[in-house]
Amino acid sequence: MLKQIKEWFGFGGQGQPVRHGHEHGHSHGGAAGHGHTHGVIDPSLSSSERGVWAIKWSFVILAITSVLQFGVVLTSGSVALLADTIHNIGDATTAIPLWVAFVLVRRKPTARFNYGLGRVEDMAGILIVLIILFSALVAGYEAIDRLVHPQPITQLAAVAIAGVIGFIGNEAVAVFRIRVGKAMNSAALIADGYHARTDGFTSLAVVLGAAGVWAGFPLADPIIGLLITLAIFGIVWQSAKAVITRSLDGVDPGIGEDIRHAAEHVPGIQKVVDVKARWLGHRLHTDVSIAVDDALSVADAAAIVAALKKELHEHLPALSTATVQIERPGIAPGSGSSHGHHHAPAPFRVSSALATGLLEIIDTPEGERMRLTVSRHVESLAATVAIRRPGGAIETLPLIPKRDDHHELVSSIAPAEPHEFDAELELSDNKDRKESLAFQMKEPAGHHHEVTFQRS
Repeated sequence: MLKQIKEWFGFGGQGQPVRHGHEHGHSHGGAAGHGHTHGVIDPSLSSSERGVWAIKWSFVILAITSVLQFGVVLTSGSVALLADTIHNIGDATTAIPLWVAFVLVRRKPTARFNYGLGRVEDMAGILIVLIILFSALVAGYEAIDRLVHPQPITQLAAVAIAGVIGFIGNEAVAVFRIRVGKAMNSAALIADGYHARTDGFTSLAVVLGAAGVWAGFPLADPIIGLLITLAIFGIVWQSAKAVITRSLDGVDPGIGEDIRHAAEHVPGIQKVVDVKARWLGHRLHTDVSIAVDDALSVADAAAIVAALKKELHEHLPALSTATVQIERPGIAPGSGSSHGHHHAPAPFRVSSALATGLLEIIDTPEGERMRLTVSRHVESLAATVAIRRPGGAIETLPLIPKRDDHHELVSSIAPAEPHEFDAELELSDNKDRKESLAFQMKEPAGHHHEVTFQRS
């Protein structure tokens, strides 16, 4: 029995999010993992005609429910029913910004609106939040006023029936959304369905208030109305956070993880240098900077970019455009150097029994550093660059693994000038295996670092 109740509310196996269709089982930026947010439509729904169709019919069902309840509110004077009606109206109006954006986003960009009219959804979302806030204030005022100045409530049977109608309306929406969500493999729509099922019990609270009044406790109705009002304020807070975050170009951090995960499926990408994403209405736009081998031809690099874009669209169903920029390895976008080296050094591929990767001088906000980026390495890899300076002096630069990425080993200080030297890259597994790679770096005019290696 308990298992059936949990599944009914979406906490059992039937309510689990639907995963993306990749064999690796990773949850991508589609429906999975999105919760229900009043006033903001999940982009995974608005990206398909089927999702929009489901949301529109949900709006119709809740709108009819609200109209029937409002008729009883006018004749009975129940503030609990008024608050529940406002709650259902708030749920119904979540379809409005979607419909407006879905219509306007089809318009082609113009000379004035280069990115189209996707931002209209953010504006509509803010308007919805203000409307729900105003409604909550009205419901709260009525509930408090009724507590201070009690008034008789008429038509208790009609109030109870209206509460049951609210429950039935929400349950109908729940069943509809869950069935359509499973048919279109949308975890967001399924989550919306289970949320609507939970909202149905808010309507049943109206029945409880009517029963309390009938039993001789007239304050039961305004108390229930006040509790429902508090729930509406929770909706306002939840929606405001989502709308404001979206309007400030905020995104779920998981989107960046999905973009980096998509890049892992593309051979030839040495590193994802930078990722940016933002929403324009219900469509996602992203800018990705990647590092590839400098020796690649333009055609090969273009093929890598095309493959990445394909993976991004597969991982992110709501993605509209993806701009991919190829950065020269070893320099982060926008970073500078205290030594004035604004050109990335030419990296050299290190290939040994202990590690495979690239050794390079990079520019960072803290200045120049030496970095070894490994794609394969032994456990407990240790690396040190030993630079032979004039007069027999040895400049030692230990390469320390980064905390967030053990595939990058970076020196804590910059190599001394000049950047023309003979050196050795010393590798070990901190046990009995050691290897030394001798290399020579030459710095021609323009600060383009040339590196040559030979095994010693």
